[in-house]
Amino acid sequence: MTDQDIDPAMMRKQYRSEIVHEESLAEDPMEQFARWFQQAADSHLFEPNAMVVSTATPDGRPSSRTVLLKQFDSRGFVFFTNYASRKGRELAQNPHVALLFPWHPIARQVIVTGTASRIGRDETAAYFRSRPHGSQLGAWASEQSSVIGSRAELDRRYAELAARYPEGEQVPVPPEWGGLRVVPQEVEFWQGHENRLHDRLHYVLEGEKWRLERLCP
Repeated sequence: MTDQDIDPAMMRKQYRSEIVHEESLAEDPMEQFARWFQQAADSHLFEPNAMVVSTATPDGRPSSRTVLLKQFDSRGFVFFTNYASRKGRELAQNPHVALLFPWHPIARQVIVTGTASRIGRDETAAYFRSRPHGSQLGAWASEQSSVIGSRAELDRRYAELAARYPEGEQVPVPPEWGGLRVVPQEVEFWQGHENRLHDRLHYVLEGEKWRLERLCP
């Protein structure tokens, strides 16, 4: 390593934030997520709905990627994908999944672990119809995670679809494309603080009730 190289061991930042007290949190983590998500949006973060989705094969080989959260409510967190993609295939075989919302500018993270399952086709179709026309065509053009010979081939597929379904004409929903809902079993709210004494407030589902505990940072 030369003198000009950046040493990650020397990269430090002190987080200055208000302490998060247990009594200030909602009883239900989805309600608490709604509060923090709104605050992240109000802070004008770039894509606060961006989340890292981590899946694993049945024998425990993990993979991660960034995906956009598109819906959330009391039932869980929903994102959309090609079911034949790597994450889609892995979740079909092993439904255990982790989500990470990395809201670095406000020194916050939300970490979710749970299980994923496909949403109904009616829900998928309703969301697909709300997408921009180009995104609808893109869902058909890309066989997500499969090998393709060149960028030109991908562009050719898209151009053929654009000619077949011009703007204003309804694009059918791809049969292998749809939503996945992550039902949480644990949710951690992380707030950064000075001297690495971070707040980690951890919800655990026990039966039908949530228990809140504080973890050491």
